[in-house]
Amino acid sequence: MFNSDSKHPLHSEGLGEASSERLEKASSEVREKASSEVTPLVIIGSGPAGYTAAIYAGRANLSPVLYCGMQMGGQLTTTTIVENFPGYPDGVDANQMMMDLQTQARRFGADIRDGIITKADLSKRPFTLTTDRGEELKADSIIIATGASAKYLGLPDEEKYKGEGVSACATCDGFFYRKKVVAVVGGGDTACEEATYLAGLCKKVYMIVRKPFLRASDIMKKRVEDTENIEILYETNTLGLYGDNGVEGAHVVFRKGEADERKYDLPIDGFFLAIGHKPNTDLFRGQLDLDEQGYILTKGVTTETSVPGVFAAGDCADPLYRQAVVAAGSGCKAALDAQKFLAEN
Repeated sequence: MFNSDSKHPLHSEGLGEASSERLEKASSEVREKASSEVTPLVIIGSGPAGYTAAIYAGRANLSPVLYCGMQMGGQLTTTTIVENFPGYPDGVDANQMMMDLQTQARRFGADIRDGIITKADLSKRPFTLTTDRGEELKADSIIIATGASAKYLGLPDEEKYKGEGVSACATCDGFFYRKKVVAVVGGGDTACEEATYLAGLCKKVYMIVRKPFLRASDIMKKRVEDTENIEILYETNTLGLYGDNGVEGAHVVFRKGEADERKYDLPIDGFFLAIGHKPNTDLFRGQLDLDEQGYILTKGVTTETSVPGVFAAGDCADPLYRQAVVAAGSGCKAALDAQKFLAEN
C-alpha cells in the first residue's frame, strides 16, 4: 500500500539529482546522435540550380537536404518579371517562380531549411558542414549551388532602385527597355556585350567608363564603336541616380585630371551594371580547384569537382552564360551525377 508519508521518488533529493543527470545524459546523447547523423546529399543554395537538383534528387529517393543560404531563391529574385524561362509564355514573377520550384522540390521529399552553411570540411567523407546556428551536419555527397553575386558600385541609389530601373542582367531585363534610353556601367568585354545587346532593343545606349579607354578585346571594342546608337562616356563616374517613379536619370561626373571636372545629369530610363560578378565560393577556397576569378572548376561535361562526391551547379561554376535556364539544367546534371556517385560508393 502506498505510504502517504513517503516521498515520491522524483521528490527525493538524491534521486532527483540522479534523474536530472540521466535526463541531461539522454539529451546529450540525442544531440550527439543528431550531429553525427549522415544524410546522403546536401544541396547548398536555393536558386534555379539548387531547387532543380533537389527536385531530381528527391525523385531519386535521395532524401536531399537543401540549405537556402543568404538569399532564398538566389540572384533571380532581384529582378521582377522573368520572360525568357521556358514554359511561361506571358512571363512570370521571379519570386513566384522560385516559390513554385521550392514547392515542387518539397513535393518530392526535399528537406528545405533556412540557414547558411558557414564552414565546410571536404577533407574526407562523410563531409562535415556547419551552419550559422552552429549545427553540424554530415553528408555523403554535396551539390554546391551558391551562385554568383553581381558587383555593384556601392551607391545607396542602386539598392533604392533595384528592380525599378537598376539591373545587372541585360539579357534578363533588356526587353523592358525597348525604344528607351539606358546606360551601361563598365568598360570590359561584359559591358561591351551588354551594350551591344541593348543597342538592338533600345533607342540609345550610353556606356559609362571611368577610364579613358575600353579594357575590352579589340573585336568587342570595334563592335561597340561601330554601333551607331552606342555612345561611350569616357573618364566618367556615376555619383547617384534620381527619379520619382523608378530611374529617370543618373548624376555623373566627368573628370580629366584635377583641373577638369564637370558634373551633370544624364537622363536615362535604365541603369545596367556590367562590372563583373563574384562567385560565392569563398567557403571552398583551398579545398576545391577554382579558376582565377573563383569559379569552381568542373570536369569535362560533368558537374564533378576536384573532390569526389562534391558537385557544382549554376553560376558558381559558370562564368560564361549566367542564365536561369542554364543553371537549372546544370542542377539536373548535378543531381544525376550525385545519384550515380552514391550508387557506386
